[in-house]
Amino acid sequence: MIEAKNLTPQQVVRELDKYIIGQKEAKRSVAIALRNRWRRMNADEEIREEIVPNNILLIGPTGVGKTEIARRLSKLAGAPFVKVEASKFTEVGYVGRDVESMIRDLTDYALNMVKDEMQERVQEKAAEMVEERILDILIPPVRKSATNPQKDAVGFNVNNASDEELNERTRERFREKLKNGELDDRKIEIEVKSSKAPMMQVFGPGGMEEMGVNLQDMLGGLGKNKKSKRKIPISEAREILLDEESEKLIDHESAVQEALERVQKQGIVFIDEIDKIAEPSTGAGKSGPDVSRQGVQRDLLPIVEGSTVNTKHGIVKTDHILFIGSGAFHVSKPSDLIPELQGRFPIRVELNSLTESDFIEILSKPKNALTKQYIAMLAAEGVTINFTDDAVNELARIAALVNSQVENIGARRLHTIMSSLFDELLFAVPDDINSGEINIDKAYVEKQLDGLVKDKDLSHYIL
Repeated sequence: MIEAKNLTPQQVVRELDKYIIGQKEAKRSVAIALRNRWRRMNADEEIREEIVPNNILLIGPTGVGKTEIARRLSKLAGAPFVKVEASKFTEVGYVGRDVESMIRDLTDYALNMVKDEMQERVQEKAAEMVEERILDILIPPVRKSATNPQKDAVGFNVNNASDEELNERTRERFREKLKNGELDDRKIEIEVKSSKAPMMQVFGPGGMEEMGVNLQDMLGGLGKNKKSKRKIPISEAREILLDEESEKLIDHESAVQEALERVQKQGIVFIDEIDKIAEPSTGAGKSGPDVSRQGVQRDLLPIVEGSTVNTKHGIVKTDHILFIGSGAFHVSKPSDLIPELQGRFPIRVELNSLTESDFIEILSKPKNALTKQYIAMLAAEGVTINFTDDAVNELARIAALVNSQVENIGARRLHTIMSSLFDELLFAVPDDINSGEINIDKAYVEKQLDGLVKDKDLSHYIL
């Protein structure tokens, strides 16, 4: 694949086309937003800080690809990405998460991302150190004795020389066996750090994290350094020791600094269900859960506008983080958001409802198409599945029909239909069918699904 950071808008769209059908406008908008980051980073230093990202608001019914576009975009960019649901946030004073937690989550994700990359770079050196540790357990090195060593005429220690040579030759033989995987099943005893999570969840008073104090980490870390001895096969021990040695070799301070920089320059926050915090212009008044909707918007505003957030790893400026809002906006409209927040999402993209022809493409074209997923799952059992064009067309027709009659849930309808289609077959494999080739044609689709589609009550519950 092309190097992510140098992708042009058209290349981004081509990459997204491999996974998402249609929605050209949305793909164009996110592709331009991604390239604009590269343009900002390479712009004149005097104006660089003044260039702020154009946040995007994706509007469209459920299941049309809003989340998938943002998720694939972050993978293309190799950028820290976090998906949050606006409905989980509440304004200060009400029970719920505060809006700044999305930036803390993004920073945690970025740090893990950077550490993984650093560990990958030191993997070779760490593997050598692991090899030595395993050899030390299998063939402990000879300790030089200081008491009455036998010496030759020129004072050379005869016993130690022969013992050390023998030990070294044995270690070399075992080193070869280790590299060839001949000792993978042999069990050795190693010390393993306790990875047990604390038994209780700790909630600190508001603002504690801003003061740089994280109670969960303080109390959760009490048992982290405890070690216990375990007897496990070398193949398993190698993985555990590799993580330990890689962790020792990386520079944690520079990892934190790089993570903070990535969040500030490349971070992407996807705020789903943003329409749920908009107050509908028509309604009987404000009561119940609606009471904090506008409050959430006001709390969200400074984060999206550009502010500093204190995290346990350091201060994060949100000025150049890209925010992508998403919502169905069935009940409310984008204009029901407070004007200041509307202004912070200047790019509005309406995604189209999916048609029968879209479903045909979704079932056959993308790299991760549902048909390919079921083929791969059953191939693992030794059963080959083939879909005819008629079968794919019929599945698409049924999906479009049920969406129009029951509830339009977009491409998610294909998941429920495919699940019902394969229910009988997945249960029969491998007990009744453990090999062979099965053709899924139009007749098979009709046999499995026709009854469900015709029975309106069943459609409501099953499809």
